[in-house]
Amino acid sequence: MTGPDPRTTVVVITHNRRRELLRTLRHLADLPERPPVLVTDNGSTDGTAAAVTRDHPDVTLLRPGRNLGAVGRNLAVRQVRTPYVAFCDDDSWWSPGSLAGAADLLDRYPALASVTARIIVEPDGIDDPIVAELRESPVPGPSWLPGPALGSFLAAATVLRADAFRAAGGFHPKLWLGGEEELLAADLAAGGWWLTYADHLTVHHQASPARDSTLRRRHGIRNTLWFTWLRRPAGPALRRTVNLARTVPRDTASLRAFAEAAAALPWVLRERRVLPSEVESRLRLLEPAQRTSTARRYTG
Repeated sequence: MTGPDPRTTVVVITHNRRRELLRTLRHLADLPERPPVLVTDNGSTDGTAAAVTRDHPDVTLLRPGRNLGAVGRNLAVRQVRTPYVAFCDDDSWWSPGSLAGAADLLDRYPALASVTARIIVEPDGIDDPIVAELRESPVPGPSWLPGPALGSFLAAATVLRADAFRAAGGFHPKLWLGGEEELLAADLAAGGWWLTYADHLTVHHQASPARDSTLRRRHGIRNTLWFTWLRRPAGPALRRTVNLARTVPRDTASLRAFAEAAAALPWVLRERRVLPSEVESRLRLLEPAQRTSTARRYTG
């Protein structure tokens, strides 16, 4: 399909990145698919909402009045009427034809929940380090799967089946932002869905300088611990916890991450639901790659 494509809506969350968001919206407006676009402005104070209303009147703008983190995507998906939803960060954008290509795969394979695209880092035009890991995923998949099976996905580079996203509950509000995809991906897999990577589809990412990498690291460590103890059996959960404790930077941010994770132990135990054995076996195959990954380091 080379013209407008009615199958996919693009959802963007943003917070105080007016310049980056306007660049992203210009790229999205130029796509041949002409997708509907929803933006959740997570409480920006830099004039983001006014700029979107002025420069992109066709964009649906949601203003919850506070920073919801990844839950801003859930809010937007409630408004989505297309069968598929493509997530996009305010500092990334989809390549022409990639949304249609992902929709084609989702049309063709009804047990497929998500398609993750290749991430190109701008302005250098090189692959993100995570791309090699996606291409070489050790997760076994069924013979019909059109690409490597994945154990998780990256929201800013993924098109999902909207009904599957809703049925799995979307992004958990407690995780807020930072590795929030892992829990949702596991719950999708537990529901019988498959996730895949498609090398012929692309997303461009030009990282915003307006990011708190230390806060993101803290949340990433905390959320990894929460996911691990919410869904993994005790043995694998303990192994991953010990590995994190050994490898994260020994500083205040890491200490706070572990403290926040531990403080929520009553909630974790109350909500704990161990994954089916076939899903857990896939996650175990990812453990060696997680231990040696250069793309998933908790740094900053």
